[in-house]
Amino acid sequence: MKCAFPLVDTKYQTLSCRLSFRLLFFCMAVVALASWGASWIQTSGGTVDVRSITFPTQDGQWLTADLFKPRSATQEQPAPLVVIVPGFQRSKETLSNISIELSRRGVVVIAIDPYAQGNSSSSSSRRAATTQGYGAFAVVDYASATSNLNYIDKNRIAVAGHSAGGNAALRAANYFGKEARSSKKPSRLHSVFVSGYVLTMTKKVLKEVDSNIGMSYALYDEGAFRNELGNGDMRTAPEAIRMVLSSNDVEVIDRVELGKYYGDAKKRTLRVVHNEPTLHPFQPYDQRATKNQIDYFDHVFGLQSEFTGHDQVWHWKELLTLLSLVAAFIAIVPLAQVLMCLPFFHEIKQPIPPALPRPTGLGRPLFWGLFVFSSLLACFTYLPICNLSQLLFEDAHNRNQTWFFPQRMNNAVMLWAVLNGSVGILLFAGTYLLFGRKNGARSENWGVRISFHLFMKSILLAALIAIAYFMLLFSVYYFFHVDYRFVFLGVRTFQPATLTLLAMYAPLFFIFFFSNSLRVNSAMRFEKSVPWKSTLLAALANTMGLALIQVIQYSSFVATGTVFWTDDWLYVNLLFAVVPMMFILPIYHIHFFRMTGSNWLGPITMCFIFITILLSNTVCYLPL
Repeated sequence: MKCAFPLVDTKYQTLSCRLSFRLLFFCMAVVALASWGASWIQTSGGTVDVRSITFPTQDGQWLTADLFKPRSATQEQPAPLVVIVPGFQRSKETLSNISIELSRRGVVVIAIDPYAQGNSSSSSSRRAATTQGYGAFAVVDYASATSNLNYIDKNRIAVAGHSAGGNAALRAANYFGKEARSSKKPSRLHSVFVSGYVLTMTKKVLKEVDSNIGMSYALYDEGAFRNELGNGDMRTAPEAIRMVLSSNDVEVIDRVELGKYYGDAKKRTLRVVHNEPTLHPFQPYDQRATKNQIDYFDHVFGLQSEFTGHDQVWHWKELLTLLSLVAAFIAIVPLAQVLMCLPFFHEIKQPIPPALPRPTGLGRPLFWGLFVFSSLLACFTYLPICNLSQLLFEDAHNRNQTWFFPQRMNNAVMLWAVLNGSVGILLFAGTYLLFGRKNGARSENWGVRISFHLFMKSILLAALIAIAYFMLLFSVYYFFHVDYRFVFLGVRTFQPATLTLLAMYAPLFFIFFFSNSLRVNSAMRFEKSVPWKSTLLAALANTMGLALIQVIQYSSFVATGTVFWTDDWLYVNLLFAVVPMMFILPIYHIHFFRMTGSNWLGPITMCFIFITILLSNTVCYLPL
């Protein structure tokens, strides 16, 4: 078999390029097959049509959503509709589990990207979940009034959401309840299911509700310190008792029986409370929580489905998209190797600089001292930097539309990355000047010398790798309507506006990526080191600081019932997505260094890819 690309005429390089091409082809095949399988699960074996839709809404806003339409839903046999609302920092794909399970039971589902998240626009309201239901108000208003959706039962429309999306669901019940009282007609919202949020279970909100209400709250919810009793036990929680008593058909109680249906679904006075033993971010992916939500809609809608609540298939889709995620990331390395086989890019490959001498004498405690210091610096600067970002980027923090760094959560991560990356470079340079050059280290070991000509070629090659990576994702989404993800970890397609944001955020993030590559390939690469051990050490060094924050947070939670950081608990939760990326980052820097002999192509490439992923998975308050 001949290589499909022009190669430098050596047998070794030809063999290397052939193997890289075969590995790339294999990874792409895995992505395609896994995505097809995930699509088959998502469409319930072809019995549910899944497609993207866009709603124009008030004030020039718009919502992007996924429509799950069972083929059994027709004008002659209209089906109930459930509007699914994800929480803060989440997109429609993150709650695809309940979308899949309801649609395979004959329910029409519209899963939305909340305002300022995913591909939906910003909102004119700074409190979009409360005042607009993250967009759910507009969807219910449209679905209940239009003749276009002639396959839905206008008398059985519901909203369900998790976390801030749960607040949106309850606010929708309140909004349409007020409307019903004014018009003296039944509410257009038949039922709601509120997951992971109880702060608005107040008399003022509940008294206007004219819908069935289901509640699900994680027993070990990290945000439970905000509840009236300061814990997540819903059996005696005033919020849960108040919600149950908001039904006109329930006698006074002082304790809630979990899982019991209070009231009457036909009168829209049904109430039920669930309290699954899990954490807040994992609640939507808990099979018990999913079962409880399925059973709730089965009960209030009278679905009489052939599937029980225990009969769930969504996790297979998650496993398949995880396989796609892994295969797509693995493909980055052989893709780079194949492109470097082209004569135009081949000169980027330089001899690998000699490794540093193994540290001896004072070198050993100095190495481990800096190792520990860097981890502690990463740990103890993260949350102060997050708080600083609220002052420096005030508009984004206050949910105001702005072109100046409009991503509230990524602003915090960016500042942290700039600080730790800059300190890392200074430590590297200082250690070399004060100790390294006196003990055998040379600047030639760094792998940073590069001509302007090769530097520009490296940028071009990095851009081509990133474009190819996301073009494969676009193709997968176009043909199968799935992306790369596992629960809330995901790589999703992005909008053209992301390119503007990339130009804004990437240069500052690059400081950290370059510093990280310099650290693992120059400061931590020693003679006669076992490759897998040094790679694992680099990955651990990159994650220990942020992982320590999670250890402190949850150790306190286990010991006292309250998380260590309360005001900043959402920033700590953000680390569930950041830490895995931090773990694999140095692995790629090592591979690219071995491939090119320099510390440039790796950080440029991974900065393009990782920052695009970050920018596509967060709240963004771009002006309308």
